[in-house]
Amino acid sequence: MASSGPPGSCCAHGPAVPGVHQTAAEMDFERGVWSAALDGDLGRVRKLLVEKRVDPSQPDLAGYTALHYASRNGHGAVCQFLLQSGARCNAQTHGGATALHRASFCGHVDVARLLLAHGADPGIADDDGMTSLHKAAEGGHRELCELLLQHSPVLKGVRDRRARRACDLVPGSSTLRDLLET
Repeated sequence: MASSGPPGSCCAHGPAVPGVHQTAAEMDFERGVWSAALDGDLGRVRKLLVEKRVDPSQPDLAGYTALHYASRNGHGAVCQFLLQSGARCNAQTHGGATALHRASFCGHVDVARLLLAHGADPGIADDDGMTSLHKAAEGGHRELCELLLQHSPVLKGVRDRRARRACDLVPGSSTLRDLLET
């Protein structure tokens, strides 16, 4: 068996603590509500919010909240708990993205529906001028585009900073482009 330790060592595995080279910010993230939300760990999110009294809308250094991370990964139960705990569904990152932008880009219809039910504004544009409809169209997520248009039909005409409408972002040729153009 090959050893990864010094010559003559009996240690046949890597370092015992893989996080030895983590920065303080990375360790804060790993211990914080953001990592728990990213992983969909409802028990840990609940413990941090209830026992540790963590603000559910506290952003990390990049400006993302736990709701951004849970939405991006489709963790509906975590999103529900965060929203019930007072998380702001329209909180924006340094680049202007909301949790709805994140869920829309990844095609998480149930999470988007939950966010909309809690007052998420589908018309908020990020720093590139893109709305959640742009993000859903870019990912080719028809059902999500339909949901967003039910809430805000005017989104069809919104242009981003490069003058593109959502229909201009649909990959390939598809009936989704037809839905967004009419």
